[in-house]
Amino acid sequence: MDSQKEALQRIITTLANKNEELHNFIETLSHSLAGVQVNSTQVISDLEEEFDTLFSILDEMKESMTNTIKQEQARKSHELQNQLTQSTNALESAEELLEFANNALHIKDEEEFAKAAKQIKDRVTMAPAFRLTMKPKATDSMTHLMVDFSQERQLLQKLIFLPVPRAPEIEAQDCLVMDNTVNLVWRMPVEDSKIDHYILEYRKTEHEGLPRVKDERCWEVVDNIKTTEYTLTGLKFDSKFMNFRVRACNKAAAGDYSDPVTLETRAFNFSLESSSSHLNLKVEEGSVEWDPQGGKGLESKIKGKENKGSGTPSPKRAASARSPAVRGGRDRFTGESYTVLGDTSMDCGQHYWEVKALKDCKSYSIGVAYRNLGKFDQLGKTNTSWCIHINTWLQTSLAAKHNNKAKSLDVAVPEQIGVYCDLDGGQLSFYNAESKQLLHTFKTKFNQPVVPAFMVWCGGLTLSTGLQVPSAVRSFQKTENGIGGSSGSLNSMAQ
Repeated sequence: MDSQKEALQRIITTLANKNEELHNFIETLSHSLAGVQVNSTQVISDLEEEFDTLFSILDEMKESMTNTIKQEQARKSHELQNQLTQSTNALESAEELLEFANNALHIKDEEEFAKAAKQIKDRVTMAPAFRLTMKPKATDSMTHLMVDFSQERQLLQKLIFLPVPRAPEIEAQDCLVMDNTVNLVWRMPVEDSKIDHYILEYRKTEHEGLPRVKDERCWEVVDNIKTTEYTLTGLKFDSKFMNFRVRACNKAAAGDYSDPVTLETRAFNFSLESSSSHLNLKVEEGSVEWDPQGGKGLESKIKGKENKGSGTPSPKRAASARSPAVRGGRDRFTGESYTVLGDTSMDCGQHYWEVKALKDCKSYSIGVAYRNLGKFDQLGKTNTSWCIHINTWLQTSLAAKHNNKAKSLDVAVPEQIGVYCDLDGGQLSFYNAESKQLLHTFKTKFNQPVVPAFMVWCGGLTLSTGLQVPSAVRSFQKTENGIGGSSGSLNSMAQ
């Protein structure tokens, strides 16, 4: 009966997953169908706009060339009309002179004849008819303004849609997710020498499989990629998966997207829990800072002695007024336990995060603890917490602490510390986040979930979460198994 129920449950899970996949596919098809309508309307509008622009250019060219012909017509007409007027006037003058000369032939008086002949001779010398050129200043030909659009017509008849590159293919087996970077590799199904560049788009998602149309996150774009490979660096992995797609572009247009690929990007993400932190700590999502004035308004309402001293008290002499517990949660840390916990517990697997101290931070601890850590308990002083403690109050010191035992570490205090917690292997290791030098390793067996834990006095810490376990740390853990940084006096079985 039980085995049948288990088998049926597996079938139900498979059917539920398939139904979800079909719902997503139907949404994708509906979105694509609507996109076809919208995009078709858009390209028709673009086509009409292009033709209208072409018609406008042709109309402008026609008007310009027509004006050129009319200007040439006016010029030639003006030249010929002037010549015609001058020739007409010359003809009238010549006819008058001819008539005068014919009449002079009939003069009998020699003196009058000589006088007339001289007059005719002088008039002939000055006559316009003999000074005019008999060649037209313009011809009636207009062939130099004729056009031949046969080549242009052929070009217009050859108008086609833009050649669009084919969709690339992402090589999922060659893509690599490591050290908070993603290396994407793709190829073209056929070689295309006209491709100018590629566009990569990616987005974070909580869903495995094909991208969902209705996803809460937008696609981010990387443009002008010249090769068929690209590496995204400096990513914060605050989602379980990431979707990727690529399209190729030539000088004219962008092609279709590749089939999307979904890659797993799981990492440990947490925030600081302000509801249970010490009142002297100013807690934000990814940082904590010592605040000597914190909680004074609340503490003044609490019966008992108040801390009447001024200035910044040392950790051992600070006020120990008890704060009321937070409803619905654990008790708020109080007394000398300047502690804040992470809001996400770890019960299995390997996790990594980094912590950076603010400049001039006097004292701080970084580690993990069980969630039942007492509200007066200080990190490393109980069997439910493990940490390294840095003190720069008088002189700089670095120590590993657990169960009220401390081991001094003879290494320089790094600017940023990486914390590696292996729940399955029973290890808690601390590294120089920059060089990946091992600072210390606790070897223990955690018998309940743990949370990140921090103590701060006179200063502050900033967190970096959403980090994968660095490959250098993984490699070190495999080869050394954490033995080199362990301390026999601090190794323990978790209680």
